Amino acid sequence: MEGFGVKIFLNVVVVVFLSQLLGMAMATSGGFSVDLIHRDSPLSPFFDPSKTRTERLTDAFRRSVSRVDHFLLGNLNGIESSLVPSAGEYLMNLSIGTPPVPIIAIADTGSDLTWTQCRPCNSCYKQVLPFFDPQKSSTYRYSSCGTSYCLALGKDRSCSKQKHCTFRYSYADGSFTGGNLAAETLSVASAAGKEVEFPKFVFGCGHSSGGIFDENSSGIVGLGSGKLSMISQLKSTIKGRFSYCLQPVSTDSSISGRISFGTSSGVVSGSGTVSTPLVRKKPNTYYYLTLEGFSVGKKRLPYESFPKKAEAEEGNIIVDSGTTYTFIPEKFYSHLKKSVEKSIKEKGKIVKDPNGIFSLCYNTTREIKAPIITAHFRGANVELQPLNTFTRVQEDLVCFTLMPTSDVGVFGNMAQVNFLVEFDLRKKIVSFMPTDCSQH
Repeated sequence: MEGFGVKIFLNVVVVVFLSQLLGMAMATSGGFSVDLIHRDSPLSPFFDPSKTRTERLTDAFRRSVSRVDHFLLGNLNGIESSLVPSAGEYLMNLSIGTPPVPIIAIADTGSDLTWTQCRPCNSCYKQVLPFFDPQKSSTYRYSSCGTSYCLALGKDRSCSKQKHCTFRYSYADGSFTGGNLAAETLSVASAAGKEVEFPKFVFGCGHSSGGIFDENSSGIVGLGSGKLSMISQLKSTIKGRFSYCLQPVSTDSSISGRISFGTSSGVVSGSGTVSTPLVRKKPNTYYYLTLEGFSVGKKRLPYESFPKKAEAEEGNIIVDSGTTYTFIPEKFYSHLKKSVEKSIKEKGKIVKDPNGIFSLCYNTTREIKAPIITAHFRGANVELQPLNTFTRVQEDLVCFTLMPTSDVGVFGNMAQVNFLVEFDLRKKIVSFMPTDCSQH
């Protein structure tokens, strides 16, 4: 994998289970929390019990590469043009309309617009759940062409003869979606069992969709930081804050993490909590941090950026819950890999990954004594345990999960396991607190 160029796109997926609506008041008392279900958990509609752990890890790698390989900062033509829509790692069930209609969507920190397939659908991909029918909802309203939300669509917007705002996205992998921008009641169920609703939530009602979308999902939930995102639209309720806690993925148990919006779970603080500034860059959908280096044990390796760029330039890495692995510049990765090799005194020899994914693997049935690797973000040292940086691919094979890239870096979800991670858009910081997420 050394020298393998990867670009990142951000994507996260959440599953939220809904029942009755209790009104907007439920959402104003500090926010709400919902369960995060990994796509490889038995609780996920994507779960395939016939697949082995090796096959699941390989699939996760391919999803990550598919997503990041289409992300090129210099060639973004629209707010959604880089999206690879079936590549998310977590799922979200919510409801839309009055009466509420359930949808299963990929929750994505790499996009802003929330959309689902709607009737009438002239050309749509097959999905398990019924299409949303706006004619059967008493709260559906078209968005007009002059609204700020329509303007936020950029080049992907157009205007119908009725002066309704319309959109169409063509994705890098050939997938597409298009339809009407509209306002509707969005409903979510909190992990505490209380449901909340958000009237006049702006979303995309897709009347034409196709490509590599999976039938188990019916759209996208945008969790980026742009104007159209769920985070921005609910800012008065959630105060520009959300956090999540990701558990180690295990297909032997029905595990789930949790995502919290607002102050429902309290401010992320306490022993071991560190914070680093969010960096504003274009496109403003993504969450950029500044990585200054890594330490392997006590040996610090200063950050080495891409050719012709300053070392540790601001916003050189994107924090993303939807990409499994962590990607760093090729030269920097090479030094890090060599340092990790020197620090591991393992009887099992270093071997090539038979799947051709990882570039540092050990042939051993024992747990290797891997070092703590510290990610030095600006003002924040995040100590990564072996479960954050190594994975057992098969019974006799353990591999290092950081990877090289020739474009912008990404701090993936495996590195974030057992951390409570909070995004505070008002303070413009991201905080990390070591946590046993199975107890959170």
